[in-house]
Amino acid sequence: MKLGVLTVLYSGISLEETLKKLNALGVYEVELGVGGFPGNAHLNAEEILGDDTKAEDFKALLKKYNTTISALSVHGNPVHPNKEVAEKAHNEFVNACKVAKLLNVNTIITFSGCPGDSPTAQLPNWVTCAWPNDFTEILDYQWNEVLIPYWKNAVKEANSYGIKKIALEMHPGFCAYNPHTLLKLRNAVGDTIGANFDPSHLIWQGIDPVLAIRHLKGAIYHFHAKDVKIDKYNTSLNGVLDTRSYDNFEDRSWSFRSVGYGHDTSVWKEMISALRISGYDGAISIEHEDGLMSINEGLTKAIRFLQQVVITEEPPEMWWL
Repeated sequence: MKLGVLTVLYSGISLEETLKKLNALGVYEVELGVGGFPGNAHLNAEEILGDDTKAEDFKALLKKYNTTISALSVHGNPVHPNKEVAEKAHNEFVNACKVAKLLNVNTIITFSGCPGDSPTAQLPNWVTCAWPNDFTEILDYQWNEVLIPYWKNAVKEANSYGIKKIALEMHPGFCAYNPHTLLKLRNAVGDTIGANFDPSHLIWQGIDPVLAIRHLKGAIYHFHAKDVKIDKYNTSLNGVLDTRSYDNFEDRSWSFRSVGYGHDTSVWKEMISALRISGYDGAISIEHEDGLMSINEGLTKAIRFLQQVVITEEPPEMWWL
């Protein structure tokens, strides 16, 4: 495994300045936003696709800083009921696949997306319960008429550009938000679909991340290192579904934190070990979203914490065997 960083936290500075910062912290692997929610500050797909020399220049810059790309991130909602939003997300996804081919990257990260409740809907409708029956009807429409058909076609298109791994982040608000729904889509579409495993989104739902890793063996294509702090008092009072602002730390049931500020080393060591047992040997990519720390402090502390727990890419050795 290699420690990496999703560079969108440094979108205000150039990629070269970002690589200098990360090298100084001992990080030589990056995940780059190329559209959608992460933006494209460090990798503009249209610029590279419009100029044959841009891709080579980009690779030369990475080589200069001894840095590799773990994945391209283009989180969006390609099945949004607003056709313009959906088309934009899909086009950004396709461009990400094209750029990935030029840069020899094999993994694209995005969301499954969430449709509306009918063909006339204007906004997504995330269903969280099975009754009244209206909700099961919505789910049937979303999955069988929109989500599965879309991803069958999207996988074929991605495959045509040599992309074999589409890592869907299991994120509440989208149809694939836990191991069950991720595997449901994978089983319907094929094994190009896998998971971008971000434990923070699972833990607050009450999911054991180690059990989830074991259950998803062979289907984990990327890993986000992000922590979450559960406020036991607010959760005991209001449960885990919380729509209050992310900066309302006092009242929220849970909040995203830098790695180590939600769970200690024992929890993270168990997750890293479970990843190793499952056969995952890819990036441990830090995603900084801690609202209580500056970017530099939060990232630096996350790196130092993970350097203690990440298992390297070297093969295991048992001297007595």
